[in-house]
Amino acid sequence: MEEWWKKATVYQIYPRSFMDSNGDGIGDLRGIIQKLDYLKELGVDILWLSPVYDSPNDDNGYDIRNYHEIMAEFGTMEDFDEMLEEIHNRGMKLLMDLVVNHTSDEHEWFQTKPDFYIWRDEPNNWRSIFSGSAWQYDEKRARYYLHLFTKKQPDLNWENPEVREAVYGMMRWWLDKGIDGFRMDVINLISKDPLFPDADEGNGSMHYMNGPKVHEHLKEMNEKVLSHYDIVTVGETPGASVEDARIYTDPANKELNMIFTFEHMELDQEGEKWDLKPLRLIDLKENKEKWQHALHTVGWNSLYWNNHDQPRIVSRFGNDKEYRVESAKMLATCLHFMQGTPYIYQGEELGMTNVRFDSIEEYQDVETHNMYKERTELGFSHEDIMESIYAKGRDNARTPMQWSAEPNGGFTTGTPWLGVNPNYPEINAEQRHDVNSIYTYYRALIAFRKTLDIVTTGDFTLLHREDEEIFAYERKSGDDKLTVYCNFSTNYRSMPRPPGDLLIGNYEQEVGEGELELRPYEAVAFYDKVK
Repeated sequence: MEEWWKKATVYQIYPRSFMDSNGDGIGDLRGIIQKLDYLKELGVDILWLSPVYDSPNDDNGYDIRNYHEIMAEFGTMEDFDEMLEEIHNRGMKLLMDLVVNHTSDEHEWFQTKPDFYIWRDEPNNWRSIFSGSAWQYDEKRARYYLHLFTKKQPDLNWENPEVREAVYGMMRWWLDKGIDGFRMDVINLISKDPLFPDADEGNGSMHYMNGPKVHEHLKEMNEKVLSHYDIVTVGETPGASVEDARIYTDPANKELNMIFTFEHMELDQEGEKWDLKPLRLIDLKENKEKWQHALHTVGWNSLYWNNHDQPRIVSRFGNDKEYRVESAKMLATCLHFMQGTPYIYQGEELGMTNVRFDSIEEYQDVETHNMYKERTELGFSHEDIMESIYAKGRDNARTPMQWSAEPNGGFTTGTPWLGVNPNYPEINAEQRHDVNSIYTYYRALIAFRKTLDIVTTGDFTLLHREDEEIFAYERKSGDDKLTVYCNFSTNYRSMPRPPGDLLIGNYEQEVGEGELELRPYEAVAFYDKVK
């Protein structure tokens, strides 16, 4: 089958925060339908929809109660069918979130099929990814069940063939509806060490990340389901090494098309996510280089700065104050000219920023509240905890989409489920009409991916490796050469001008001839075709 997804750009929609059509403060499917022309105009090819399935919402929809129904807050299956048709009418495709490491404890399976889950008479010492024990005692069954996430998200037992068949049947049901692929939530956690040994300090990840049968299960899934459809698959795989990634994404292995990795998202922390440290640009460059080389000619990279679990990149690796526009464009340039499929998270194309709510009560995310409680009990100060939340909290990505300068950013006529970032009068989608807007710049980057084969096929060479402020690289394919310079600092920097013509730059004033004088957060890409 044609690998159409290699030239595609994906746009992630977090439905709860995208667009509210009925004034209840919660984004919904009809809201998405209203904004499809905006997405078509941007030029994206695939829409990835975070979970819209029926759910009690203990973890914002990642705790699924019924895979075959739509969450009432989001609309109906008729709304979904209309949305899918309208997406296809505009020449775009739909990627659904597949959450099959766990279900909700309110799922019918948990009520009637206990052997679909993982039980023990005595728990081991594994900790949940969301804090506390990974085991919950069930009074009715007088045993403990495993939940790597919240206690309302029991893990499925993939050792049971009936579980696998039930999951495959559900996947076929959605694919037969006409969806175009799956983003697979924490898919590399589905196989656990059957001995369930205790772990150092309760971190059991070595016993369930990339577990003993994960490749066996994915090969079976591919054989029984995925290979029968012309679709795209991306696996979320925390803790996957480059060696793991090559196995997951090598077409010869018949598993997945690409995976999400997290190493570059952990470079500004000391161990735990909430323990902050400044980004060293050299670390980021070497990490990107490693992944570009590892999967070149073997598998395929996914490229992202943002998603529903990550803070806003312009606040994180850019400058969201005086150089917000420049640094947002620079970060996009840096990513979109690499080899792989780029993912844009809603609002990224507007340069939306992190939010600083005054009190912990204004935050909605379960992970944030669990961490706040745990660290308060450990004696951390309120101020220090809030600084971590301002930098890394998941609600940074989940504040409602800023459509206009109208109240609540035009997201809702009601009270939004999560506060809108107060900067919406200055940062909103109305600015897309400006020829120098971040949105217009993203449109150009997306178009280059479709027209310049070198972006898809070229090899990758890191330039100026030891420079602590400049991220520069070269792509080569045959006689074509693409050179990208990105200034990650507020300093003015002189660099050697590469051969070729300026393809794109993020400043209104063109770069001059001769030596390249990079301004704060400036990005430039040069294209040279040897005659």
